[in-house]
Amino acid sequence: MVEHQPFKLWVLGSSPSRITMTTAQHPEYQYLNLLQDILDNGTWKISHSTGVKLKSVFGRQIRFDLSQGFPLLTTKKVFSRGIIHELIWFLSGSPNIKYLVDNDVHIWDDWAYKNYKIQRSKDPKIPNLTIEQFAGRIKTDNKFAKKWGDIGPVYGVQWRNWPAQDGTRIDQLGWALEKIKKYPMKKHYIISAWNAGCIYEMAPNANRSMAIAPCHTMFHINITGDKLSLQLYQRSADMFLGVPFNIASYALLTLMLAHVTGYKPGDFVHTFGDAHIYENHFNQVKEQIARKPRPFPTMKLNPKVKNIDAFTYTDFTLKNYDPYPPIKGEITVVGGFKEDKAISQKAKRKT
Repeated sequence: MVEHQPFKLWVLGSSPSRITMTTAQHPEYQYLNLLQDILDNGTWKISHSTGVKLKSVFGRQIRFDLSQGFPLLTTKKVFSRGIIHELIWFLSGSPNIKYLVDNDVHIWDDWAYKNYKIQRSKDPKIPNLTIEQFAGRIKTDNKFAKKWGDIGPVYGVQWRNWPAQDGTRIDQLGWALEKIKKYPMKKHYIISAWNAGCIYEMAPNANRSMAIAPCHTMFHINITGDKLSLQLYQRSADMFLGVPFNIASYALLTLMLAHVTGYKPGDFVHTFGDAHIYENHFNQVKEQIARKPRPFPTMKLNPKVKNIDAFTYTDFTLKNYDPYPPIKGEITVVGGFKEDKAISQKAKRKT
C-alpha cells in the first residue's frame, strides 16, 4: 500500500483561542482527530427536538487539497451514489424528493415522512403508511409525490431559486458562475442556504417553511491563480452520519465548479460551528477511530460537460475507492414548522 507523504496543515486546536501547526500522514486524520477531540473535550448537550444527548465542541476547521485525491472517507464506506444524486438534486433547485426516490436514494425520506405523519395525526382519512410504503407511493404515484414529496425551500431552492421579497427568484449559484468568468478576483461569491423567512421558527406558515434549518449554511467560492477553492460554513455538524457525506458532497461541488469555469480544483475548506456526536453513535465512532485510513480515491468528471445544469449521474467516475465496511447508526430527525406566534411576531421587523 502506498503511504501518503506527510504534509503541513493549520488546524484549530482544542483550545478555541490557539491555532497549532501539525503534521499528518493522511488527510482523513483531520476528521478522525476531530472525532477524538469531541469525545475527549466535548460538552454535554441535549437535542431539544428529540431529547437525545450529544457531546459538542464549537469552532473547528479541516482542509483538503483536491489535487491529492477525492476526500471520500475510507475508514467506513460512504454512500457515494447517494452523494452524487443528492448534489444533482440540489443543483436542480427542486424541493421535492421524487428525483431521489426514483433513483433509490432515501436519505431525505424521513423529513417528508415526518410531515406526512403530522398531517395524518390531524386527518385520519390519510392512509396509515409505513415509511417504505410512503416511499413506494412517491416513486409510483406522481400525484401523491407532488403533494407529499415536497419538503419546503431547502438547500437547492435557496441556491437556485431564492424567494426574494418582491416575488422574484434569484439563482445565487448561476450568478456566481457568470461573474467568476468576468471578475475572478471578486471576494463576494457567497451562496447562502440560510433564509430567515423560510426557517421553521420564523416562517409565516408551514408552506413557506423548510423541513429543517440548513445545517450546511453557506459556501464561499474563491479563485486564486488558476485554482478554484470552496469554503463551507456548517453551523451544525452530525460528525458521524452527516459530515462524511458533507465533506464528499462539497468537495464534489468544488470539482464541478472548477470544471465548468475552466479552473483547476484547489482546496475544500470545511469550517464547523457546533460539531457534535450523538450519544447513540459513541460506540460506532470509537470503532471508526481505531481504523487506519487508506489512500483516497479519485473522481473523474465527463470532460464534455460544460454547464453546471447538464451533469447526470453517469458523468462521474469514482476510481480506486477501497474503504472499510460501513458502520451503521440511527439518524436523528429534527426540524419542523412550529406555530409559535410569540417568537414569530417578536422576530418580525417593525414597520
